Amino acid sequence: MYELTINDDMAGHRLDFAVSREFGLSRAYSLSLIKGGNVTARTGRRLKPSVKVLAGERYGVDLPPPRKLGLEPEDVDFGVVYSDEDVIVVNKPAGLVVHPAPGHWRGTLVHGLLYRFPELGNLNGVERPGIVHRLDATTSGLMVVARSGLAQEKLWSAFKERRVGKEYLALCFGAPLRKSALIDMPIGRDPLHRRRMSVNSEGRGAVTEYEVLWSGKGYSFIKCRLRTGRTHQIRVHMSAVGCPLVGDTVYSNRPSPFDAPRVFLHSWRLSFNHPRSDERMEFRAVLPDDLTGFLRAE
Repeated sequence: MYELTINDDMAGHRLDFAVSREFGLSRAYSLSLIKGGNVTARTGRRLKPSVKVLAGERYGVDLPPPRKLGLEPEDVDFGVVYSDEDVIVVNKPAGLVVHPAPGHWRGTLVHGLLYRFPELGNLNGVERPGIVHRLDATTSGLMVVARSGLAQEKLWSAFKERRVGKEYLALCFGAPLRKSALIDMPIGRDPLHRRRMSVNSEGRGAVTEYEVLWSGKGYSFIKCRLRTGRTHQIRVHMSAVGCPLVGDTVYSNRPSPFDAPRVFLHSWRLSFNHPRSDERMEFRAVLPDDLTGFLRAE
């Protein structure tokens, strides 16, 4: 049992916010603690997450021990571009699955993160510790990982409110009709192939901004900015305009030139506000050797 004393900075905020801020928990987990009766007032009255707290008030907070994730840390190969007490920015190689899923119960990025940063296992109530967004296994590049519950909550909100800058470099077949444009087409589950996505009127809004950097020999090297974050968004949109990505055997009928499952798609630029200081941070990652090698060969 811990004691929470409300200071002037917390005064006027919701109780779930105060609990989240004080103990570094996600807002959702703090809310569940209050609803479950783990947060009590000195008066003994039943509390609601939405109650506004006042300076000087004291609450008892019963924090259960961290839930065991059932994941064994593993030494997995990935790059760390930056880390501090709140965030980790990683450079994910192609072929690495982000989190455990059917067919990929070992050797994921999550396993590797727990190996290098064991404290991630203490993020209560989180099944995918630190993960606030993901890249496809066949895509390489930058991802931000939360290192605390507070950072995870802030980053979740930033992605939801589209305040995170995401830019990708890609190589597609052919040449788009325009050198730069917005592709605004809804994306949803393909009604005929449930493991694929497709452009369809029943889908959710999806917007990709692209710019052709150069074209030649039947290819176009493009830069894409995501204004939304739908599954396979760039791959689906570029295929829909007749320019599928090189290496993409799901949304193209052309064979892949790569030995391993790999799409020519790289998250090269990532920017976001730091969850604690609110300072704008920006990171870049150059194209990996397999992609630069293909460009030289062509």
